[in-house]
Amino acid sequence: MTTSDPDALTDRVTAGPGGAMTVQVGVITGDLTVTTTDRGDGTAQVVIHYTGAEDRYDLEGGPVRIPPGGVDVLHRAVLEAVRAGGAAQMPGTDPCP
Repeated sequence: MTTSDPDALTDRVTAGPGGAMTVQVGVITGDLTVTTTDRGDGTAQVVIHYTGAEDRYDLEGGPVRIPPGGVDVLHRAVLEAVRAGGAAQMPGTDPCP
């Protein structure tokens, strides 16, 4: 279920095998909450955390330019990437070797 405010979209997702790559702690896996926020300068940041936990982590590769179609399009792409796993990063960025 997506929740939103004027600047952010939030969803819960289960990470696929290999999880999602974060800047602060590396890969995280399991049940995650993803928030994509419009920074107001044409870019967006994605913060991810274990559902129910307080610690928040930046998804590797951000911030990124908001694509045509807006933050909603980017948010959906992030959710797909995290569901796929494989040390998911911001869509359009390459995974770490």
